Amino acid sequence: MKSILVVDDDEAALKRVCTWLSLYKTYTTLSGRCGIEMARLLRPDLILLKVNMAEMDGFEVLARLRQQRGLAETPVIFLTAGEDPLLQLRGLKAGAADFVQNPVNRDILYHRIRLHLQFAAYKRSLDQSIEEMEDNIGYSFAELIECKDYNFSGHVLRTGKYAELLGLSLYDRGIFAPELTQDFVDTMARAAPFHDIGKIGISEKILRKREPLREDEFKTVQGHTLIGAAILRGIYERLPSRSYFKMAELIARFHHERYDGTGYPAGLSGEDIPLCCRITAVANVYDACVSDRVYHPAMEHSAACEEIRRGSGSEFDPLVAEVFLENNGGFARLKNQLQDMGSRKELFR
Repeated sequence: MKSILVVDDDEAALKRVCTWLSLYKTYTTLSGRCGIEMARLLRPDLILLKVNMAEMDGFEVLARLRQQRGLAETPVIFLTAGEDPLLQLRGLKAGAADFVQNPVNRDILYHRIRLHLQFAAYKRSLDQSIEEMEDNIGYSFAELIECKDYNFSGHVLRTGKYAELLGLSLYDRGIFAPELTQDFVDTMARAAPFHDIGKIGISEKILRKREPLREDEFKTVQGHTLIGAAILRGIYERLPSRSYFKMAELIARFHHERYDGTGYPAGLSGEDIPLCCRITAVANVYDACVSDRVYHPAMEHSAACEEIRRGSGSEFDPLVAEVFLENNGGFARLKNQLQDMGSRKELFR
């Protein structure tokens, strides 16, 4: 059953509207401020919101709703006292889906609610299909890399999962706020698997070499950061609405920078290194440590954690490394879960 939140400081009007909504699960409040909190907790499918209220008007309520994670796309129908075109234009610009004039006509209200619920469901389905298609493209890129480099079986996808867990651990502790938000973590989780896409342009002879690389060979491998960034920049320029490609470009370019400034390709240091790259760097090294490579067997989790500890302040942002170590048990559990998955494709879901 679809749910509707009705926010109206006129108790009689509120009760009248609610008696008409028997087909829906209905929540009510007489206060805009309470309406924001209820919407945050209940995640209704649609909100009926009176514009002219004493304590907080509908425009302020709508603005705050749009700042809440999970409510930015929730359809909001304004309940208005008249047909002022300027007010309606202002409401549409603010993100209102529609208007119903008070006193409310029951048939019109039902029609508008049904229409916007159907449209919202269609939009969610379309957005999900687009995301699945994009993620499958990302998976295909990962497969291409793995065809060139035996070291990378599942690595790029696992790194995305580790980066997501580390980002959430930082977010839960309020570190790097206000930059680090839930949306930031979600974007990073989708962007991080592209971090080594530039290795498509590196000879597999070098990538598969068991012996230590010569200096010229190592310089060639370092070029994967710039190759990957160029590929992802081109994708983002063609698809500017998909913001995670912009973050993916940053990660591809700078995930080998070191906190002390001795990394590559730009020799950035400290907080000049983008936050998403400082997080992905730890995730990347952790997975490299606990995975079999042609040049070393997989380390135990505890040994990998010691590598992160030793690199804190030199290779890694010390705050990021500290939170990783604080939550090392969570990473151990995730490592076991990922190793138990039989299909690499499952890692991208």
